[in-house]
Amino acid sequence: MQPSRRSLTPLRIRFLGSGDNFGSGGRFQACILVEAPDARFLLDCGASSLIAMRRYGISTEQVDAILISHLHGDHFGGIPFFVLDGQLISRRTRPLVVAGPPGLKERTRLLMEAMYPGMASVPRKFPVTYVEMEEERPVTVGTLVVTPFKVIHGSGAPSYALRVDCSGRILSYSGDTEWTDTLVRAAADADLFICESYFYDKQMKNHISYRTLQEHKGELTSKRIILTHLGEDLLSRLSDVEMECAEDGKILEL
Repeated sequence: MQPSRRSLTPLRIRFLGSGDNFGSGGRFQACILVEAPDARFLLDCGASSLIAMRRYGISTEQVDAILISHLHGDHFGGIPFFVLDGQLISRRTRPLVVAGPPGLKERTRLLMEAMYPGMASVPRKFPVTYVEMEEERPVTVGTLVVTPFKVIHGSGAPSYALRVDCSGRILSYSGDTEWTDTLVRAAADADLFICESYFYDKQMKNHISYRTLQEHKGELTSKRIILTHLGEDLLSRLSDVEMECAEDGKILEL
């Protein structure tokens, strides 16, 4: 039985990075911190994420898990810095779980070796467990239940929208994708749907424009929608955008 809404303690979502891969508008790359009573985790960890965490006073030691939507640098490229910080700065000892698409562990190893040769094999005082998720098969990550939905975004591996059951609430995150009806299922009745919107009305493979999302908004049954991964084109027209938009440092409470 799901706990009643009155009995639920607040869930806090903080956008550490709400920008695109180019840092448009001076924003950090994809990184969203979710703080629940029994879990604290990141949705994506782009290459600039450790800098964003420093800016907002978040230690890597405070994060239990990292959930990765897809294997592009602006979404998983911060993992080596995160792990290195845990090893040398925060002196982490408790386990870290990193969950994402198939190929996550090997791609992360290659990334670590390219950036810091020998890093992947250095002994550390905290175990890192990689969980490679299969399409639409729920996975338990600590107290979370994560269900990945395959979306349309070329990344050399499956790209996922993530549906997370967290402390009795449902968070849905599109990752990067063109419009696909899969998003309707991924966001169904979610308390919050965090959706990428790269352009205002330009149509481009692999991404959703604001206009396209508006056209499909009636199909989405989530209680709240907020746009992220904002590119220069959309940022230049924010005054024309009627939907709620994220910005670095923005905090939501559910």
